[in-house]
Amino acid sequence: MLNKIAFIGAGSMAEALIAGMIKAKMLTPDQITVTNKSNQARLKELLMKYKVRTTSSTEKAVVGADAVIFAIKPKDITHALTEIKPFLQPSQLLISILAGTPIALFTEKLQQDNPVIRAMPNTSATIGYGATAMTAGKFVTADQLEQTKQLFETVGNVSIVNEEQMHVVTAVSGSGPAYFYYIVEAMETAAIKNGLESDVAKDLIYQTILGAAEMLQQTDLEPYELRKNITSPNGTTQSGIEALMDHEVDKGIEATILAALKRSKELGESKK
Repeated sequence: MLNKIAFIGAGSMAEALIAGMIKAKMLTPDQITVTNKSNQARLKELLMKYKVRTTSSTEKAVVGADAVIFAIKPKDITHALTEIKPFLQPSQLLISILAGTPIALFTEKLQQDNPVIRAMPNTSATIGYGATAMTAGKFVTADQLEQTKQLFETVGNVSIVNEEQMHVVTAVSGSGPAYFYYIVEAMETAAIKNGLESDVAKDLIYQTILGAAEMLQQTDLEPYELRKNITSPNGTTQSGIEALMDHEVDKGIEATILAALKRSKELGESKK
């Protein structure tokens, strides 16, 4: 059982997971230890807010932990593994939420057969609506994968994928919220330019997106079917869709996914 968890890193994603685990009563605060050498104020903030254990000592955080969750910047992982190596036992589960960081890197740098799970949550996890993809290394047991899945389900939905699919996962759901925020920015700008007050535009657009997401979740209809259902011949929606097609927005979205996918692969290659 994962009765004691250590977080290496204390950013927003670490906080989201801590909050979800505690709220769901998967773990109590005293079962969670957080370490972050660069920001003592942040550790104090998490201590006051969640009553978790905090320390600036990697050794104190890691020794005795059933699982270690790496929630740092991808560029810092090699240094972190070098620092943590003397304190790790081969039986300890390692969970990475780092973009573009392959499981093989952990085995290579640590020179021992720790079970490693690679997860890619997105920022919607901070409000309990995360979309997380997860893949397991060869030393991970079925129980470890299931327990880790349950931990991440405290902040949203979890899908199990093959590791080679993680780059596209990063491009689609990992970075995905930012794409929608960009679209919302454009919609708000257009609405305000054409006469709506800012607060009215925000209310209408946000609720429209929420409603569209719920329709996708709650009906058995495919996106193109839902689109056709509200696209009357020669109507306003058809005119809008035709404008999207004229501007080749579909190709722009595909290019967006491919660019993010390419960068994810580059990040992985840079650590080899």
